[in-house]
Amino acid sequence: MALFVMIIRKMVQNKWLMSSMFLGILMTVALVGTMPIYSEAILSRMLVKDFEASQSEKGVYPVTYWSKIEFAKETNEKRTKIITQLDRFMATEAAPGFGIPVKELVHERSTKYFSFTPAGMALETGKSQDTSFRAFNGLEDHIMLKDGRMPAKQPVDGVYEVLVTDKALGNFKAVLNTVFLIKDDKNSKALKFKPVGVFTKKENDDPYFRNSDLSELNSAFVIDDSLFAQEFIAGNRISVTNSSWFIVLDYSKMELRDVDHYLATDTKIRKQVTGTIARSEFVTPALPIITEYFERAKRLNKLMWSLNVPVIIMIGFYMFMVSNLIVSRQKNEIAILRSRGATRWQVMLSFAIEGALLCVIAWVAGPFIGMGLTKVLGASNGFLEFVQRSKMPVHLNNQAYLYGGIAAGASFLMMLIPVFLATRVSIVGHKQELARMNRMPFWHKTFLDLAALAVSIYGLMTFNSRLKDLKSLGLDSDDLRVDPLQFVMPALFVLGAGLLLLRLYPYVLRLVYWIGRKWWPPSVYATLIQVGRSNSQYQYLMVFLIMTIAIGVFSSGAARTINNNTEDRIRYGSGADFVLQTQWQNDKPPLNAPSTESTATPKIVHYLEPSFDPYTKLPGVEQAAKVFVKEKATFESGEKTGTATLIGVDSDDFGRVSWFPNKLLDYPFYEYMNLIAADSRAVLISKTLALQKKLKQGDTIYVGWDNVSPQPFVVFGIIDYFPTFNPNPPIGSVDASKEDAKENSPMLIVGSLSRIQFQLGLEPYQVWLKMKPEYSTSELYEGIEKSKISLIGIVNTRENLSKAKNDPFLMALNGILTLGFMISILISFVGFLLYWILSLKGRALQNGILRAIGLSLRQLIGMLAIEQLLTSGVAILIGVAIGNTASRLFVPNFQIVFNPASLVPPFRVMFDAVDFIRLYSIVVFMLLLGLGILSVMLSRIRVHQTLKLGED
Repeated sequence: MALFVMIIRKMVQNKWLMSSMFLGILMTVALVGTMPIYSEAILSRMLVKDFEASQSEKGVYPVTYWSKIEFAKETNEKRTKIITQLDRFMATEAAPGFGIPVKELVHERSTKYFSFTPAGMALETGKSQDTSFRAFNGLEDHIMLKDGRMPAKQPVDGVYEVLVTDKALGNFKAVLNTVFLIKDDKNSKALKFKPVGVFTKKENDDPYFRNSDLSELNSAFVIDDSLFAQEFIAGNRISVTNSSWFIVLDYSKMELRDVDHYLATDTKIRKQVTGTIARSEFVTPALPIITEYFERAKRLNKLMWSLNVPVIIMIGFYMFMVSNLIVSRQKNEIAILRSRGATRWQVMLSFAIEGALLCVIAWVAGPFIGMGLTKVLGASNGFLEFVQRSKMPVHLNNQAYLYGGIAAGASFLMMLIPVFLATRVSIVGHKQELARMNRMPFWHKTFLDLAALAVSIYGLMTFNSRLKDLKSLGLDSDDLRVDPLQFVMPALFVLGAGLLLLRLYPYVLRLVYWIGRKWWPPSVYATLIQVGRSNSQYQYLMVFLIMTIAIGVFSSGAARTINNNTEDRIRYGSGADFVLQTQWQNDKPPLNAPSTESTATPKIVHYLEPSFDPYTKLPGVEQAAKVFVKEKATFESGEKTGTATLIGVDSDDFGRVSWFPNKLLDYPFYEYMNLIAADSRAVLISKTLALQKKLKQGDTIYVGWDNVSPQPFVVFGIIDYFPTFNPNPPIGSVDASKEDAKENSPMLIVGSLSRIQFQLGLEPYQVWLKMKPEYSTSELYEGIEKSKISLIGIVNTRENLSKAKNDPFLMALNGILTLGFMISILISFVGFLLYWILSLKGRALQNGILRAIGLSLRQLIGMLAIEQLLTSGVAILIGVAIGNTASRLFVPNFQIVFNPASLVPPFRVMFDAVDFIRLYSIVVFMLLLGLGILSVMLSRIRVHQTLKLGED
């Protein structure tokens, strides 16, 4: 107990150091704990979005569960028992077992098919038809009557009243209130029924109905559910052949944590149903989406860990620095304890108890802070950009505490490393160390800088080689089998480059001192002497600042690069703001026309071109262009033949409408358009075509397509890229084991639209639209509707960009890089202040003497500013340089998260002045605030007290 009290008192005495250490541990636990929380939250959101997209695309409610059983030779008692047993199971175990709200639990019963005739005819002589009775629970709440009335719940004068759909009434050629006769094989007495009402769905999008068009009821009659149970299940008037249960789940409340419940309940239902009766069937449309999400979850977790590795390393270095400062201030005490008989484990135990207290508190509180950080991540729309989004479902989970515990344990070990090293030194050794403050740091002795640089560069070269093969062979990113350690390489490069430059920095200081040794004022001279002779004591701070700033620059470059490349890829793939495909009048035979000798022979289809003027007058349209695209045009040049995509354009309009990035071709894009404008015979061909078919400028190439005779064109230019054209082989289209694996790249021919239409043929073209700034999409759609333009396809680039912003990987990337940078700056500021405050306190006597011999406060602050410039300032400049270099070298690695073969235009590292303004503003603010605090501390120095302290 006494030892514990002593430890608490010691922690209180070093409260600022302990608070700084606790902050580092807390941020580490919170950052690591954020990953599973954020991963679950973002995947939950995207799971719901994917279900919404599936419902919109297919028109079918996606999260439903349908199970069906069929009866054959079971007795009526057994059928009744099975139905009762499964009804109870579905209501009490199956539906609640999914873990999300149940919107509908529908059971459907069906009798066997039977023959029926109108009551006025004998069963033996009348023309019979086949049908069955169906029953649904709760049907009345989901239908409305188009004609007639609702049926009675009991037989009326021995007649069963039923409902029927409009199509069923037509199929049976019946009218309402007509009595029909049934004779079941097991009953000698004929049964009677009559349709009394025609119904339809109350709401078109009601998920209650498994078949939205009610097609299964077009050959059946619907009877009251309770009457069906009484007469056919219990009474066995007509044999029941099947029963099914349809569970509709509220997917808007579904989260990733519910997926395991869904899968477990699916297994449980299958086991229960098949164990009860062998003849069963199951339909679960949500399973394919859920299966895909397991793969996306793995990729997202890999991405999150990869992005957080540099920040975790930086925080680890911060904790090591603070722990080293704590131990350095107590080295004399440790050495005295060791010299007086204390064992190493006893000394380490006292520090271990301190660390354990801090780590346990951080472990408990960290995940809660992680929840708050997750909300920040969810609002991130770019690097240090935030928008209003709907709240993500954020929950604490076991993995957050598991990962947080691992992070706390690692922090605990990091704290004990300096203690372990300090306990090896005796009192004599400690005094010797104090006399040798200028010794070389251990990372320079062990050449850690060169080793880290070598490993990072080797990893970069290996990755680039594999990435090149992946692009050229059209492989999927999963085929690369990337080691997650590849994403540690940027942190290793930053660390290695920073340490290497710090190895060279003392020589630069000596050079600066030597150059101006005759002219330096006393304050600068004293500062250069101080920094030069005590260089090693600044190493921790400088390495720490280098890593922080470099990681900040790297994060900024990575976020900006991936955001901009994603936008460029979407714009390039679309070609323009809007791409419209319209229906042209033609003489093509209808698809369902009977086959004749004339239609069996392919013929040229003639089209009637609609007016182009309405497109130019649509609301918000700045420019419109005609773009003809023929996917499989044939070409020949000498003995060389093949197929390529043919694009016909009006060069002037196309140049104004299309989106194309700068510096992607050897010459500006408009110059290539001018080539086509100069001569109608001119075509541009892709580099892939030129290489594969050995063509060059000036060659003649004949182009045509099915049933169209080839016509001559002249190659005027060779291009690598063109709007919408991807020169990489389609994913999975190439067998990498073959020698000609790289000879399967797509090919392109671009020519004049007027010549193509005149000499080859007039076929439907696309209309590309460039919109005015701040245009309204809804107004454009209204204009299209008013103009009565018959569209068969539309590409909305703005909508595609919005979808990309909500992609889990982009959201995770922006959020994590923003969070990592904010934590880096916070930790950097705390470490910066902590170091300089302790440094000033340790040099109180020296500063007091300088004041006593005549230096003014302004000169003293000037010396401090120069010292910060030579240490912190230099470290920041080095960090900026290394961060830029690391971005250009390693940011392209992040394209592996996507499919590199589909990334066109090529992945380019991009920077934006706004990002650097934000970064530098924060750094300058940190330095100025720190200098202000230190200046206040200097102003409070009392010379007589300091000199008195020196005498003591």
